[in-house]
Amino acid sequence: MTQRKGEKTTISIQEHMAIDVCPGPIQPIKQISDYFPRYPRGLPPTAPPALSRAGSLQSTSTSQKSEGPAADPNRDEDDLDQAFGATALVASKKEEEPDVEGYDSDDSTTLGTLDFSLLYDQENNALHCTINKAKGLKPMDHNGLSDPYVKLHLLPGASKANKLRTKTLRNTLNPVWSETLTYYGITDEDMVRKTLRISVCDEDKFRHNEFIGETRIPLKKLKPNQTKNFSNCLEKQLPIDKTDDKSLEERGRIMISLKYSSQKCGLVVGIIRCAHLAAMDANGFSDPYVKTYLKPDENKKSKHKTAVKKKTLNPEFNEEFFYEIKYADLSKKTLEVTVWDYDIGKSNDFIGGVSLGINANGERLKHWFDCLKNKDKKIERWHTLTNELPGSGYND
Repeated sequence: MTQRKGEKTTISIQEHMAIDVCPGPIQPIKQISDYFPRYPRGLPPTAPPALSRAGSLQSTSTSQKSEGPAADPNRDEDDLDQAFGATALVASKKEEEPDVEGYDSDDSTTLGTLDFSLLYDQENNALHCTINKAKGLKPMDHNGLSDPYVKLHLLPGASKANKLRTKTLRNTLNPVWSETLTYYGITDEDMVRKTLRISVCDEDKFRHNEFIGETRIPLKKLKPNQTKNFSNCLEKQLPIDKTDDKSLEERGRIMISLKYSSQKCGLVVGIIRCAHLAAMDANGFSDPYVKTYLKPDENKKSKHKTAVKKKTLNPEFNEEFFYEIKYADLSKKTLEVTVWDYDIGKSNDFIGGVSLGINANGERLKHWFDCLKNKDKKIERWHTLTNELPGSGYND
């Protein structure tokens, strides 16, 4: 291409894009934190030699003069990095282990905190959970706010039957509930092995509700009849142990009374009430009733049945059944109690069951022995219903 005298040089866009404008290898850009070193807690900062006005800058300039024009063109940048970054390198090596005291995880700073209190009423077998308030919740909606609510589960054996939840508060990151949720039928055995899972979620009308954070409290940390206050940072969702036997999924609680009447020579079984039953109907409720068997039952005459309670998960029955049996034979018997959901026009649904007797264990075995040891004394106990059907068959 020839160019006339006095004519301006023109470069096509194709030629411009083909020009190698890179002057050399790209140097890494220093982070601003490199120029502001942090010192480990408890150690006084030491002034680096490169930062002294009289020494470092003078030595840099004299070294450049002595090197002459053949000096490395990147020397100025290296000296600057040495002057401001030397201490950062030393400090970073000493700070490889995080400062535990001053460490704030993302969970505790972005998910929020929850204030609540727990009280185990040992006499009434009730666990009262008062959800007070939350602060600084993570925004989950497009408007920068959330519609939070709190739900509770008991682990292991979490299911819809033992889920409790608060009301939903709209458009807030600092909700105040001041709401008490109560679990009934909590035994001393539960207080040893159970953990309360408290989750904060964001309610959405047109899609699935979103999880914000959770905290877990082992119930063994609580002392009977003493309120304990908590202010916990919410954590990310923790995995649930999948090794739990699914056949022992909890389906609710039932209160049963036992008394051997020496006057009538028989066992009096009382079905008092149920709590937190699993919902079996589409309306979120059940129509529960209870059946009892005393086995082995060769003549199949030991079946008793309560009345049906409509549309409830916490029915009260207060019914008693009498089994004529010799006291000495009780040690060979097993009491099977099952709870069913009554349906019209189709088979009734099994909700849960429990067995009391010599072959039982834990609270169920203890209840049976206490009955045998204390004639003519009514002994009431709460028991956990599971989806493991005692040997009475799956059909009602």
